[in-house]
Amino acid sequence: MEHIRENLQHILTQIPKNVRLIAVSKTQNVEKIREIYENGHKIFGENKVQELLAKQPLLPNDVEWHFIGHLQTNKVKFIAPFIAMIQSVDSLKLLSIINNEALKNQRVIKCLLQFHIAKEETKFGFDMNEAKNLLISQEFVKMKNIEICGVMGIATFSDNENLVKSEFKQLFSYFCELKTQFFSQKPNFTEISIGMSDDFVWAIESGSTMLRIGSAIFGKRDYAKKKI
Repeated sequence: MEHIRENLQHILTQIPKNVRLIAVSKTQNVEKIREIYENGHKIFGENKVQELLAKQPLLPNDVEWHFIGHLQTNKVKFIAPFIAMIQSVDSLKLLSIINNEALKNQRVIKCLLQFHIAKEETKFGFDMNEAKNLLISQEFVKMKNIEICGVMGIATFSDNENLVKSEFKQLFSYFCELKTQFFSQKPNFTEISIGMSDDFVWAIESGSTMLRIGSAIFGKRDYAKKKI
């Protein structure tokens, strides 16, 4: 698995110190994840609860797990005890349940608001009006066990640099607007999670603070392989 270590180091040389790398380990087995971990990288992203629950007990406790996929409300309770951040909050209902499950586990769960910035209709996420309505709601104001740390978005799957950068720029503008209107006194509202294997260089140029990179580290995914 020498290539995995080499891929990781190659990417890290391209990332500024103020940008964090989330190694997307979905569909990858524990052996490959441990290879990355033993090379000093401890932040991993998963997009399916069942797969995450199978891997998490087999890896060290200091792994920082980020949930980056669409999260069903009935699955929150399973990851609430250990998840470091849920990047894909796309409804008030989901955020409310995260808050309740965090309270049961006597912890605060960090979250990002996911915005729909891509042209594809299949992507999840808020528009700006929906996000603002959430943030002014009485239900949100009462939540004490979640911390909104920023925004997340997925650009259109395209090699059109202008298109992808325009979507990243849109999310950056959303972040700035929310920071000014709602989070100016919240020092931890700092994150803009954009950029994946094919567009992370553009994302860095567009203000990303978190990159979600999988195949550029682990190699092309084989979805038919066993994942544990």
